[in-house]
Amino acid sequence: MNVVECDGPRHGVLGNDLIERADFRDAYRVPLSRSDLSVVEIFFAIFAERPGWMNLMLIARNRAAALAGLEVPTTSEIMKVERRAHYSVGEKIGPWPIFFLGPDELVAGRDNKHMDFRLSVMKVHDGTRPSAVVSTLCMAHNKFGQCYLSCITPFHRFGLQKLLANALAAQRL
Repeated sequence: MNVVECDGPRHGVLGNDLIERADFRDAYRVPLSRSDLSVVEIFFAIFAERPGWMNLMLIARNRAAALAGLEVPTTSEIMKVERRAHYSVGEKIGPWPIFFLGPDELVAGRDNKHMDFRLSVMKVHDGTRPSAVVSTLCMAHNKFGQCYLSCITPFHRFGLQKLLANALAAQRL
């Protein structure tokens, strides 16, 4: 039950060009004991069950980011992640608009004047056991975006690894 840092899948929707141009990128791989899960179900297994302290940090971060002119999720989107039976490109999943949704990959994110980001949840079948790879890419557009990115990166890395480890420990994946 390990969370392993890895390279982002280069055969996914994000592709080599975007991965190489990103100002920040990371990817983590986790084994799937439930190979029947869809990418939407994997997304919710990871991101819908956050510890209370993480919700409070996200709310504080969003309030500060909104003051800087960034589009941010509402407090209600943070506190209660809505689940629907069906999702399509352009709709929100959790707090983020969906950019791509296929059988093995979901890409969501947000575009802002300071920075764009993409989150990919990919189901990978390249070994004896299926796994999921969660990748994040951020592209800063200006100095503010670069400053924000340098401040948030340590929290992002810690938080994402914690969410993945919690999902594994709770056997949601």
